[in-house]
Amino acid sequence: MRIGGFPLPCYMAKKKSDDLSLDKLIFRYLSYIEIEKNYSLYTIEKYKHYLDTFCKWFRKHYQQEYIQRLSSEIVRNYRIFLSHHENDQGNSMSITTQSYYIIGLRSFLRYLARKGIKSLAPEKIDLPKTESHSLKFLSREQVERLLTMPNLEKSDGLRDRAVLEILFSTGLRVSEMARLDRDKIDLKQREFGIIGKGRRPRVVFLTQRAAIWLDRYLKSREDANKPLWVRLSGRKSDPTMGGEKMRLTVRSIQRIVEKYRLMAGLPIKVSPHVLRHSFATSLLQNGADLRSVQEMLGHKNVSTTQIYTHVTNHQLKGVHDKYLK
Repeated sequence: MRIGGFPLPCYMAKKKSDDLSLDKLIFRYLSYIEIEKNYSLYTIEKYKHYLDTFCKWFRKHYQQEYIQRLSSEIVRNYRIFLSHHENDQGNSMSITTQSYYIIGLRSFLRYLARKGIKSLAPEKIDLPKTESHSLKFLSREQVERLLTMPNLEKSDGLRDRAVLEILFSTGLRVSEMARLDRDKIDLKQREFGIIGKGRRPRVVFLTQRAAIWLDRYLKSREDANKPLWVRLSGRKSDPTMGGEKMRLTVRSIQRIVEKYRLMAGLPIKVSPHVLRHSFATSLLQNGADLRSVQEMLGHKNVSTTQIYTHVTNHQLKGVHDKYLK
């Protein structure tokens, strides 16, 4: 049995006729967020993982099949388990990562409440307190320094320059970046459409400079593979797969950005998301309105975009200082 193409190993551990068993309810919840909420496959996979972890832990420690018996005490013990859990490398979960697991459980319980199925009320579960982090972004000078780091005499250097240019030019999420296909890019119009978070469509625009670097990269490609970003060394892909085996992963793109951040000697850790912040910040600094930036970032609500008002607040302070000396 699969949801969104992903197997559900834990949920099929036992077959029960009772529709209120844990496996059946989780299956129904995942079906709900896929079909009715239109969540992306990436999000569904994450929620599946969070609930699978809870499912295995719940069965192991309480020998329970029924979420109706969930209590605040059981959730407290689950949170202790998450705080002590280590991965295969011996690393424990950060507070932020623990929060994702709890958010997944609360979302599941909220679904049950909506369907009239009795269990622990989701509002009785508090999220772990996380440290507040200041918004990180690069100045325009730092962005320019980063962009000039790739060695253009190498094929992967040309690709990496295009990657960096597109990230800053579009403000794409790294997951959106990794999914791009070359035949969807209109270099003449310098735009393309994507399906972003929450499966919301939007149009993405390229600067003239980004389009030039992307064109140079594409002309250097000797393959006809579908993915826009591919590995340029190592084993060849299976042509029957359209080059999917050669597609750069999200982690590969993150490594590319970090590689050139180190080469540029930038003082803060730079990720694709920092370039997304830098994109939004640069737009606002140059006079773009918040609603337009919201559309370009693909935010569902303008309240999400308001994290960037630190820029406009800074500009207002300049006006205040200028006229009230």
